[in-house]
Amino acid sequence: MIKAHVKLKAWGNSIGVIIPKDTLVHENLEAEDEVIITVKKKHPTVEDAFGMLKNFKITSKKSTDELLKEIDDELDSRLG
Repeated sequence: MIKAHVKLKAWGNSIGVIIPKDTLVHENLEAEDEVIITVKKKHPTVEDAFGMLKNFKITSKKSTDELLKEIDDELDSRLG
């Protein structure tokens, strides 16, 4: 079994998943093969959070604690 990160795609009135070619090769899969898929929603990672903050600029002389609280609040608002 291999783990692959994929995006759901609209396909008519349904949703489809495209399996990356390297995963197909690794698992020796072909069209029409039957597979079992375990579904789990991807949750934001630390890397995702840093990407969200790339335009975050410090424009004041706030303390480190104040800045960290501001960053936490911003992450909470963006990540839900």
